[in-house]
Amino acid sequence: MGQKVNPISNRLGIIRGWDSNWFGGNDYGDLLVEDHKIRGYLNARLSKASISRIIIERTLKLITITVHTSRPGIIIGKGGQEVDKLKEELKKITKKEVQINIFEIKRPELDAQIVANNIARQVEGKIAYRRATKMSIASTMRMGAEGIKVQVSGRLNGAEMARSEMYKDGRTPLHTLRADIDYALAEALTKTGLIGVKVWICRGEIYGKRDLSPNVGQSLQQQRGPNRPAPAPGKGGFKKRKK
Repeated sequence: MGQKVNPISNRLGIIRGWDSNWFGGNDYGDLLVEDHKIRGYLNARLSKASISRIIIERTLKLITITVHTSRPGIIIGKGGQEVDKLKEELKKITKKEVQINIFEIKRPELDAQIVANNIARQVEGKIAYRRATKMSIASTMRMGAEGIKVQVSGRLNGAEMARSEMYKDGRTPLHTLRADIDYALAEALTKTGLIGVKVWICRGEIYGKRDLSPNVGQSLQQQRGPNRPAPAPGKGGFKKRKK
């Protein structure tokens, strides 16, 4: 009991593609470490740009990096100056030619990573975790998600003993492999310690065969789902479970 599988890895090859697309051969380990360095560097360097996914594709001499973000202007800069700087910095890390593509996320409320980071930043800014969580749930449901589940864990409100609280709305069928469920984990560094935020968002179900190349279908994915009004907090809209 209680053995969880990451909802994204569970759907790889079925309705979701890989975030790294290359054949490693004998250099597999080195390329894997290089991917980890690239992602770590970009997430730290562009922490204010609301990054969702970083997709890395390789050929023999070229690395193509696609950054999915809800605020492309911050990454591009005036006349593309920031992108050129970023290219040069990544060339030093990888010692290879780098091409950067930027993909704009039209509906950030339906992206689990952006929602989780948003809640974590609010908790760091001393906003009450319950308020931050319920506001995020309401805005996600308003944008047409079928369901959302948020778990906040750690020393909540500075309590001596750590605990977990979960808030839900709608449906999040984790075992239904055709259900398009996005999952993310973010951490908020507070004075009393780390607080973890996990977010699951159900964006509907996918029927038929889907193209698994990472950048195909992203815009359709963002637009899918009818707009549903969010339930008012305190009127049965949110279910809370304590552990």
